[in-house]
Amino acid sequence: MSGPDEREPGGGGGVAAAAVVAAGAGGALALGEAAGPGPGSAEEPGPPLGAGGAGGGVPRQGQPEPGADRDADAPPKKRLKLPGGAEGGGGGVKLEERLYSVLCCTVCLDLPKASVYQCTNGHLMCAGCFIHLLADARLKEEQATCPNCRCEISKSLCCRNLAVEKAVSELPSECGFCMRQFPRSLLERHQKEECQDRVTRCKYKRIGCPWQGPYHELTVHEAECTHPTKTGNELMEILDEMDQTHKKEMQLYNSIFSLLSFEKIGYTEVQFRPYRTDDFITRLYYETPRFTVLNQTWVLKARVNDSERNPNLSCKRTLSFQLILKSKISSPMECSFLLLKGPYDDVKINPVIYHFVFTNENNETDYVPLPIIDSVECNKLLAAKNINLRLFIFQIQK
Repeated sequence: MSGPDEREPGGGGGVAAAAVVAAGAGGALALGEAAGPGPGSAEEPGPPLGAGGAGGGVPRQGQPEPGADRDADAPPKKRLKLPGGAEGGGGGVKLEERLYSVLCCTVCLDLPKASVYQCTNGHLMCAGCFIHLLADARLKEEQATCPNCRCEISKSLCCRNLAVEKAVSELPSECGFCMRQFPRSLLERHQKEECQDRVTRCKYKRIGCPWQGPYHELTVHEAECTHPTKTGNELMEILDEMDQTHKKEMQLYNSIFSLLSFEKIGYTEVQFRPYRTDDFITRLYYETPRFTVLNQTWVLKARVNDSERNPNLSCKRTLSFQLILKSKISSPMECSFLLLKGPYDDVKINPVIYHFVFTNENNETDYVPLPIIDSVECNKLLAAKNINLRLFIFQIQK
């Protein structure tokens, strides 16, 4: 009879033969693997075969599998390479320092503090350098160009880069007092209001205390300050000096208020346009079209650095102007006049009142300074296509 006991030797011989064939092909198969149902169980180790099986391909008990040491050591090696910088691509330089060189102005090589402009090819310029380039081109009668790619730049061709402005505002910057790092957008507030090392003055400075020092020492100084205990005579000398300064400041405002009470007052918007002289070495000057104020015809002229030969080589720049009466008058005309910024300009001008008596023979004032604050404001005017100001004329009645 052919029962299960009779079929077992035949079946076992088939399994052993399959194991031998697999071992000959380089596979280390166990008995359970040969009889397994599918490839899903190929990775599960089975009981080792006997000495008669394929013993050469089966790893011995306690021996690590090939490649186990390499896989265990690989992650630490990768982590050790990153901080070193040599293979991490950073060269050991912080991200902020690398961004400084990317976001800096191409002219002054410093990080912009306010607006950032870019040429048509994307090169960055801070607002100060951009205005200075336009002003220099106006003085030299040239087309302003980008210092990197030499493409043309102007207020119409260039635009602001808001992304760079926001990125720069988030970069850390060092406080000049406490030497701590803060984002640039918060640095100004920290230096003015929060820094304990910021320079401050004693609250008794109005009565002559000259002390100034770090804010954290202010309370101790004010507790020991001797100025509150000064006598009245000592304080009177200090108050007299303060009164003299205050009188000079109030004199201008009082003069303006008195001029506003005059019978004949006229004002107009004036536009200075750039021109060139006919000299061998041309010089830049400005002149307005004729305009009418107080029923008279006038012209304004302006020049840079009092017609200096090469004003573009000078770091200090000024503007001066003169008022010219073009109409014929029957009697002398005494006037006060002043120039202020126009309604759409952001230039800062300190008002100064000038006086002159116009006649038919003497119808031009001397060149008087345009009272702008500094050379930066002058560059703003020179960089503009035209200079727009507001003129006030007050006729003094006799």
